[in-house]
Amino acid sequence: MRRARVVVRGVVQGVGFRPFVYGLATGLGLAGHVTNTGDGVVVEVQGTPADVEGFRARLAAEAPPLAVVESVESSELPPAEESGFAIVASRGGGPVRTLVSPDTATCDACLAELADPGDRRHGHPFITCTHCGPRFTIVTGLPYDREHTTMAGFPLCPECAREYHDPADRRFHAQPVACPSCGPRLRLVTADGREAGAGGDPVAAARALLAAGAVLAVKGLGGYHLACDATRQDAVAELRRRKARGDKPFALMAAGLRDVEHLVYLDERERELLTGRVRPVVLLRRRGGVRATPGAPVPAEAVAPGSPDLGVMLPYTPVHHLLLATDAGGPRLLVMTSGNLSGEPIVTDDAEALERLSALADAFLVHDRPIHVPCDDSVVRVLDGEPLVLRRSRGYAPLPLTLPVPVRPVLAVGGDLKNAFCLAEGGRAWLSAHVGDMDDLATQVQFGRAVGQLESVTGVRPGLLAADAHPGYRSGAWARRHRAGRPLARVQHHHAHVAALLAEHGVADGGRVIGVAFDGTGHGEDGAVWGGEFLLAGYGGFRRFAHLAYVPLPGGDAAVRRPYRMALAHLYAAGIAPDPGLPPVAACPDGELPLLRAQLERGLNCAPTSSMGRLFDAVSSLAGLCHHAGHEAQAAIALEAAAVRAGGADADPRYRFRLGDGAPLTADAGPLLAAVAEDVRRHVAPESIAVRFHLAVAELVRSVCRRAREASGLSTVALTGGVFANTLLASACLRGLEADGFTVLRHRAVPPNDGGLALGQAVVAARAPEGPGQTGAVPAIPAYDK
Repeated sequence: MRRARVVVRGVVQGVGFRPFVYGLATGLGLAGHVTNTGDGVVVEVQGTPADVEGFRARLAAEAPPLAVVESVESSELPPAEESGFAIVASRGGGPVRTLVSPDTATCDACLAELADPGDRRHGHPFITCTHCGPRFTIVTGLPYDREHTTMAGFPLCPECAREYHDPADRRFHAQPVACPSCGPRLRLVTADGREAGAGGDPVAAARALLAAGAVLAVKGLGGYHLACDATRQDAVAELRRRKARGDKPFALMAAGLRDVEHLVYLDERERELLTGRVRPVVLLRRRGGVRATPGAPVPAEAVAPGSPDLGVMLPYTPVHHLLLATDAGGPRLLVMTSGNLSGEPIVTDDAEALERLSALADAFLVHDRPIHVPCDDSVVRVLDGEPLVLRRSRGYAPLPLTLPVPVRPVLAVGGDLKNAFCLAEGGRAWLSAHVGDMDDLATQVQFGRAVGQLESVTGVRPGLLAADAHPGYRSGAWARRHRAGRPLARVQHHHAHVAALLAEHGVADGGRVIGVAFDGTGHGEDGAVWGGEFLLAGYGGFRRFAHLAYVPLPGGDAAVRRPYRMALAHLYAAGIAPDPGLPPVAACPDGELPLLRAQLERGLNCAPTSSMGRLFDAVSSLAGLCHHAGHEAQAAIALEAAAVRAGGADADPRYRFRLGDGAPLTADAGPLLAAVAEDVRRHVAPESIAVRFHLAVAELVRSVCRRAREASGLSTVALTGGVFANTLLASACLRGLEADGFTVLRHRAVPPNDGGLALGQAVVAARAPEGPGQTGAVPAIPAYDK
C-alpha cells in the first residue's frame, strides 16, 4: 500500500473540489480524507501505487468546471490504519495561499429546477449549487466554508442538510445552498420602508411596477441595480433625470439573445461572452437602419443616445431570470445600471439603500443575504475577434494574474478615474474589482474596506506602496495617509500603462517595447499634462521618444467638460483663425470667447497638454458633433460613432501630423486641424471628417513607430491607454503596424484605461528586492518618497 499527501492550490474552494475529490477517491477504492485549509485543498489518499498515481494524475485533468488548478504537490507518508474516504472539517491558521472563486452565473441545472413547478425550489430566487452562484461577494474569511460566508446566519433545513451531506448530490458541500424553507427571503418594499404586496409574490409585484413605468432598486450579487423597462421612453428618461446621468449610455439586460439580435451585430465570441459563466456587459455595435421584426422589443432612444454601441448583458442571477420571465408578463428589456448617485460607489447595504436611493427608486426589491464585497458588473467588448476587458469586476475578480517577474509584497493604489487597486507578491497579482472615481469621499472609504478585504483573502501583507506620480491624486493621498512607515514609490502614469500591458503578456524582465500610450490625462515628468506618448519602455524605466505637440489646456477640467474650448485651444495653437462659421466658435458663448482668447494669449491657467484624448475632443467639436460632454469620453465616442456611420473611406493626405526633429520628437496636429477646418467650411459630412481623422492617427502611429525602430532596434509595439478602447483606431493601428512587420501587443484581460494602471505600478515599483532598478538605457522610476 502507498499513502500520499497531496496539496492542490488555485481556485479550489467554493467550486465543488472536495466533492469531486471524494468521488474520484471512492471510485478508485482509495482510503483517506480531504479538507480545506488556507493553503489550499489538502488530501491524504491510501491505496495501491497505481491507484494513488492515477488519482494524482486526474486531479487537474478532471477538475470541476469552475476550478482553476495552479499546482499539485505530492509527498509520501507512511501507510496508516484507515478505511473509507471522508470530507473532514476545514482547518484554519497558517498562510493564506488559496484562491477565491468569482461569482458565477446560474447554471442550466439550477435554471431547469427554477422553472419546474414540481421542484421544491421552483421560483426560488436564491437557487444555487456547487457549480454556480455567489462566491467572492459573500466570502468573509478562509478556508471557504459556510460559516465564513454571509450565509452563516441561515441554518440548513433537514432537506438542504441532506443534500449538503450527500456525496451523490449536486449540492454536496455547496456553501450557499438554501431553499424557500431556510434561505434568504425576497421582499418588495416602498421608498419609506413599508412592505409592498404583503402575502403575494414580490417578483410578480415588481414586474407589475416595471410594466407601469416605475424605477426599481434591485439587490444583486455585488450591490444594487436601478432598473426600469427599457422600452418605455418615459421611464428611461425619468431614471436618467433622477440619476443626473446626462447622456451617458445605460446598460441593457435582455431576457435572451433573441431580444437583441435585431438591434446589434453579434459574432460567435460575443455570443459566448453573453451566455457564458461570467455574463459581463458586452458592448455590441448597433445595427444601422434596421427595423425590428414584429413583436421584437425596441429600446427607448434615451437608453444610449448618440452611442454607436449598446451595452448588453443576459440574466446571471435567479432574481434576474424571474424578473424577465416573459411567460409571466415580465419585460424583455430592462435598463440595469449601478445603484448609486452619480460619482458615488455602488450601494450594498439595505438600510443605506433606503436612505441613499430613496430619491431614485419608486420601490426596492431586497433580500436579507448580506453582501460582504461590493462588485459592479464587468464590461467587455470584442476587438478583432478577441475579448477586451474595459471594466474588470464581477466574474473576473478576484482571480489573480500570473506575473512574468517575481515581486515583493506591494499594494499599488491605481489612479483617480476608474480606480482599481492591485495587490501582488511573488508571481501573482490581484487586481481588485472596479472601485470607481476617487473624487467622492464614500468611494475612498469603500476603497479602504476593499483593500482590507482583498488582503484577507490573498494573504498579501504589503511592505511597499505604489501610486501615480501626480501630486494631487486622491489615490496617492490615501497611500500617504496609510503608508505606516512603509516606502511609497511614485510611478509615471504612462509608464504604468505600458508596464501593465507587458505584465499581461508575460514579457520578461529586461524586455523593452515601443509603448504607445494614448489617453486623456497623465502627469508628465516636466509638469505638463501628457496623453499622446511614444515611450521606449521596460519595467525598469522609460525614455520619451515622441509625443503630440503641446497645446494649452484652458481651465483644466473646464476644457474637458466643454470640448469647444479644447477645439479653440487647438485652433489657436495651430494658428488657425477662429472663423465664426466654425462649430466650436458658434458654440462658445459670446461673453466667453474674448476671455478665452485672452486666456490663451497670456497663458493664464493653461497647462500644456499632449493629450490624444483632448485632440479627439477638439476634432469632435470642430466637426460639429459634441460641444458639451456630460460624461467621460462623450465627445470621443461621438467622433467614433460618426466614423462608424461613414462605413469606410480612404485616407486623405491633407489629414496628417507634422513630425518635428529633436529628442523627443513632436507630432504637430496643425496640418490635420487645418484640413478639418477646410472640410467643415466646405460642408463635408462629419462622418467623412471622423473617419479621415481616425486613419490619420493610425498613420501617425505607424510613422513614429518606424522611426522608433530605426533609432532603438525595437520591433514590438504596445498599444495602451483609454483611447485604445476605440475599436476603429485600435484595429487600424494593428493592421498598419503588422503590415510594417511589428509585433503588436494589445490588452485583453486587463483594461487599457486607468482600471489597469495599478498592475503596472506594482510591477514597476516592486520587481526588485531593494526597489526599482534600471533596464538597458532607460532611466529608473523616480526615487521613493522620503
